[in-house]
Amino acid sequence: MDITTALADIQARINKSSSLKDLEDMRIQYLGQNSELTKSLQSLGKLAPEERRVKGAELNQLKMDLQITFAAMKAGLEAAELNAQLASQAIDVTLPADPTYQGRIHPVTAAMEDIAAALKTLGFVHAYGPEVESDDYNFTKLNLPPHHPARQDQDTFYLNPFNAEDRARYVLRTQTSNVQIRALEAYKPPFRVMGIGRVYRRDYDLTHTPQFHQVEGMMVESGTTFAHMRGVLDEFLRLFFGKSFKTRMRPHYFPFTEPSGEIDMECQACKGAGCRICKNSGWLEVLGCGMVHRNVLAVGGLNPVENPGFAFGAGVDRLAMLKYGITDLRLLFESHGAFLQQFGKAPVAAV
Repeated sequence: MDITTALADIQARINKSSSLKDLEDMRIQYLGQNSELTKSLQSLGKLAPEERRVKGAELNQLKMDLQITFAAMKAGLEAAELNAQLASQAIDVTLPADPTYQGRIHPVTAAMEDIAAALKTLGFVHAYGPEVESDDYNFTKLNLPPHHPARQDQDTFYLNPFNAEDRARYVLRTQTSNVQIRALEAYKPPFRVMGIGRVYRRDYDLTHTPQFHQVEGMMVESGTTFAHMRGVLDEFLRLFFGKSFKTRMRPHYFPFTEPSGEIDMECQACKGAGCRICKNSGWLEVLGCGMVHRNVLAVGGLNPVENPGFAFGAGVDRLAMLKYGITDLRLLFESHGAFLQQFGKAPVAAV
């Protein structure tokens, strides 16, 4: 092998390599275990000492020169590939940045906060009840008879099979009214309590979901009348919506209150003229209410003449829909970022 000619020929071929893969293939060809150079180095032992010394020096010099050439070429190709990659991923800093959105408090959470603030202004304090509730606290102690439709399987999520001898049948609570019973058992009059939380029913359409939120309020105090209830609820609605508007009360029936009623507010979309939202009535139902039934008061050992009270309940999600002009209840639970960004309040920055 003519060392000078071989080196010049190999270096010329190396310089024509266009990729790291081609270069590596060539390195294996000339410096690998099966290359001619490696075989020549391995056969040096067959030569005479003087010839082996001269030939070995030439072959080792060729190997070193090739290693230097391959290393330099590899560094150049790696730099070229990196530059090409960077060029393909280059960012035009003059372009506007992608939009970023500040987190928002969910409209249902904002509504619950506003409800709690309004009722706190009127003297109500928080009371609590479990979401997994016994049949007694969810129905029986609230004066709902065994044949009441709300107790049927198609309306209520029962957690264990019915057993006539087992009073500890459990349900996912269908209303926050269980808070009333626990308050009657825990407090002595006078008191004003509110319960806000999740409730569950077997329903799903434009205005109903299987899981939603309710607010419950109860005031038990000597001398309480139906007129007091009407005044408190009108003021609560004014505080929550931030403005005054017309309201009306209609008679209704609830097992746990007597007499009972529902309060409607003037439709804010048409100002009472009638539209699609209010079904051309000019009114929107907002809450149910009534004087606490004597059978419910009896749970706390109270005399309805000496300690009368009133109670009311409303759907938090419905109040949020009315406040923010939302037409489909399901939007509140489907977590679409673009939708949620329109409503609620920006969170308070951490200090």
